[in-house]
Amino acid sequence: MERRKLIGIGAGLAALPAWWALRQAADGAKGDWRTDTTPLQQAFPLLGPLTDAKWVSSRDNNRDIPSPELVISGFARLTPGKLAELTAAHTFVSEGPADDFSSWFEEPLKGEGPENPQWVRSHELERDGSGYSTKLWFDRRSDTVRFWALNPHG
Repeated sequence: MERRKLIGIGAGLAALPAWWALRQAADGAKGDWRTDTTPLQQAFPLLGPLTDAKWVSSRDNNRDIPSPELVISGFARLTPGKLAELTAAHTFVSEGPADDFSSWFEEPLKGEGPENPQWVRSHELERDGSGYSTKLWFDRRSDTVRFWALNPHG
């Protein structure tokens, strides 16, 4: 009798991670983003101080096989006048992101961001000579930057 209880408890505990994963998938993990701006300011020093952010990383969620590389993706708000300063100093083109957050970890960001954005992009700002991959899109209306970066801290 005691053995059956232990087996039942063990089976219940074994099912708990599966239940949690299903619940997370059903909830869509909305609002499961980070809001701290300090790591973003370190990753993108050219953008200056940031006033607000919603972002995620490929290492935020527990997965069976963790990602060997860090990817960060999200939105941040520039200080007033910063986008004007950047557009005066660099060449920009009208270009928006090709996808709407297609990676598994970016799910919480779908539907977030500025309303009816007018995206512009400067390929100059994305080249830092270090070989890291960074993409930055700026919304002229809201002073928001949408970013995606692979190994932004080296």
